[in-house]
Amino acid sequence: MSPLEGLISGFADDTHLAYKGRRRFTVESGTHSLFAAWESFYVIVGSSAAALTGLQFVVMVLGAEISTTATVHTTRAFGTPTVVHFCAVLLNSAILSAPWRRHSSAALAIVAFALAGVIYTLIVLRHARRQTDYEPVLEDWIFHTVLPLIAYAAFLVGGIYLPQDPGPWLFAIGAASLTLLFVGIHNAWDAVTYIALVRRRRKPEDGEAPATEKAAAPPDARENQGTA
Repeated sequence: MSPLEGLISGFADDTHLAYKGRRRFTVESGTHSLFAAWESFYVIVGSSAAALTGLQFVVMVLGAEISTTATVHTTRAFGTPTVVHFCAVLLNSAILSAPWRRHSSAALAIVAFALAGVIYTLIVLRHARRQTDYEPVLEDWIFHTVLPLIAYAAFLVGGIYLPQDPGPWLFAIGAASLTLLFVGIHNAWDAVTYIALVRRRRKPEDGEAPATEKAAAPPDARENQGTA
């Protein structure tokens, strides 16, 4: 039997026994102690992800205030994924903090959202290739597609093998959580600097000269610009 088949079978047995009323509500040996050892870690990581989600809202407000233009593909490629990554870290923290009675139950939940994360990252890649507002560089491809894909793949593999050997795979899942958290922080900061430093340098649509050109112009020219 493959690890994935064993995972699904264990969860099905759990559900069947609970439904029939023949399962005692006792924690599987070792599950509580292993998950409890990671409680402080996921409290820190989960609360950080929840708080940093607000950072992306600030980025969107900044973009609106300086009238930045972006297509739907650009937002879906470089804006929305940051919120999704933070929410994935928060969800994983909630899953591993819940009072599961068997490893297979928690593992199946991790596998489900990890699979969704892999599919979503591939969709993000498609949006990044289709948008025309911004030309991604190597760093953008790494932090917006490669690292998230590796993190969600680690969640997926860790969830599959978690019931067999929880100890080392909990470390793999924890590393994936930190990866997504740091990816989200990097991408949010990258978006802020792009908006603040690049978009502000564009000439206003009304044809007014930039502030640096006004300062360099002679006094008479500045007066003429002001009266015009």
